[in-house]
Amino acid sequence: MNFTLLITVLVTALTLVVAAYIVAKLIGPRSYAKVKGEPYESGIPTRGSSWLPISVGFYLFAILFLMFDVETVFLYPWAVVVKDFGAMALCSIGFFLVVLVLGLAYAWRKGDLEWK
Repeated sequence: MNFTLLITVLVTALTLVVAAYIVAKLIGPRSYAKVKGEPYESGIPTRGSSWLPISVGFYLFAILFLMFDVETVFLYPWAVVVKDFGAMALCSIGFFLVVLVLGLAYAWRKGDLEWK
């Protein structure tokens, strides 16, 4: 097999990445002030330590939101082609929605959707 095209693309990509890095280092602004390393939140300087424990509930809520959001994105392509596939598409999306609702019911019953 001839891998000339693959090697050319990889070498070009690597060259462009290295060139962009070198150009950024050469012409980029340099400031080594102590204030650059301090934490910054919404334009207000922080007081005390910025390493505070955050409840795992925030992460869980975000993951559940992303999971259900991504799953509902799959409903659009189905809605576009449902006429072409007929009953089989209806059964498959019905199963998909049942699994989605069962997942939501499980998270709800477990209390993962409540702010505590």
